[in-house]
Amino acid sequence: MRSAFAFLFLAASLPLYGDDWPNWGRDNTRNMVSGEKGLPDSFQPGRLKEGTEEIDLATTKNVRWVAKLGSQSYGNPTVAGGRVFLGTNNESPRDPKLKGDRAVVMCLDEKMGEFLWQLAIPKLGTGKVSDWEYLGICSSPAVEGDRVYLTTNRCEVVCLDVHGMANGNDGPFTDEAKYLADKGQPPHEVGPKDGDIVWRYDMREELGIFPHNITGGSVLIVGDKIFATTSNGVDWTHTTIPNPRAPTLCVLDKKTGKYLGEEAEGISSRTLHGNWSSPSYGKVGDREMIIFGGGDGWCYAFDPEPGPEKEGVRILKELWRFDCNPPHYRMKDGKPIKYATRNGPSEVMATPVFYKNCVYVAIGQDPEHGEGIGHLVCIDASKSGDISKTGLIWAYDKIKRSMSTVSIADGLIFVGDYSGYVHCLDAETGKEHWVYDAQSHIWGSTLAADGKVYFGNEDGDVIVLAADKKLKEIGRANMRAPVYSSPVVANGTLYIATQTHLYAIAKQNSENE
Repeated sequence: MRSAFAFLFLAASLPLYGDDWPNWGRDNTRNMVSGEKGLPDSFQPGRLKEGTEEIDLATTKNVRWVAKLGSQSYGNPTVAGGRVFLGTNNESPRDPKLKGDRAVVMCLDEKMGEFLWQLAIPKLGTGKVSDWEYLGICSSPAVEGDRVYLTTNRCEVVCLDVHGMANGNDGPFTDEAKYLADKGQPPHEVGPKDGDIVWRYDMREELGIFPHNITGGSVLIVGDKIFATTSNGVDWTHTTIPNPRAPTLCVLDKKTGKYLGEEAEGISSRTLHGNWSSPSYGKVGDREMIIFGGGDGWCYAFDPEPGPEKEGVRILKELWRFDCNPPHYRMKDGKPIKYATRNGPSEVMATPVFYKNCVYVAIGQDPEHGEGIGHLVCIDASKSGDISKTGLIWAYDKIKRSMSTVSIADGLIFVGDYSGYVHCLDAETGKEHWVYDAQSHIWGSTLAADGKVYFGNEDGDVIVLAADKKLKEIGRANMRAPVYSSPVVANGTLYIATQTHLYAIAKQNSENE
């Protein structure tokens, strides 16, 4: 399995650093699995030191280090080149000169959790409609070499230096002082603990994007290209799309940030709410594809190479499309079913996973809409055109609305849903093996590693199940804060971010280091 992952990774020109976890989903297939061994199935998060927000390591079990984050953390950590990158907000300011509501990209030392640098980005000032207060960064950084790529709360794609300002200000972008200053404030005095922007691409300004609530989705690096979700969506009325012609997926040059192309299949015009799904990569035979879950509830595959210009824009060629909503989710008695109702259609918020020439993805909605019916599908990625009928291998309708990306290990699928259930299915047939009730909403995704399945929930429980056809709970810990992100593992260490702290968890033979 690991050799297959390595091949796909090299094909996409994303080198691994040993057993790093350099981007969302670990590699470009986005399958939330790892071949690492010796991971703990029990741990204790410890208690706060009296009068502080610092965790007392003496009260923990199997915890290497803990780093304080802000008050809300949704972006999943990535680990590469001895550094840990993740998003949070600014409610625990690292720099007294940068206070107030900001979105923060944070870089920590992998070994000890030491704070290295941050990019504390001012908010758009649009409130909940486009840059929800205190949400912070909601994408997972992607690391390649000495560069970090991500989408910001300001609807930008940015390229950062992994070293921050500690090794000087790399260009062509050199105006961090002005960028980091909030509206009406003088330029920030940039120091070695600040982030270094190499280039930035403003999707609002350049593409006319109207992000709904927040800009989300993690970028995909394939060769010299960056593929980014734009987060285009509805306005404050939840009924009108300000720019129905704007793309939901764009392509940039990873070295310069130059615009290269976009999708033009009308996804924005059919969007139900917003576009937040992250793109993934697959290859069937000689045919490469960028796979994207649309805010219209369809899953798409595009040729990675933008085609000829159309009205001055280079367009991604569509290879296939698949409606992830069955017809009876969209229509009843000849009439459309209203969106956001319990039995109506949903968009794709999860990231599509490519596995053995198939694509696996579930539908779901904004948690504000509550619970409702879901649908998980297995799609034949070798087909072409509208494959809603011809490309369906199997479908599973016992799942509820889900924001979770599947993990597939040894032919078994593990996936959570917002109603708090984790489902184990056969990847080839869709046969259900078991359903586990976590008794609390699940926002993040499952991680399959070392014969175990790790996931967190809204109550702050991190639960460990056996990655097996038979249901067995083998461990759990309450983190004393909600867990909205997904666990990841790198170099023998499990990383779990609560809303307020990042834990580096590994088996300890002696006292915590």
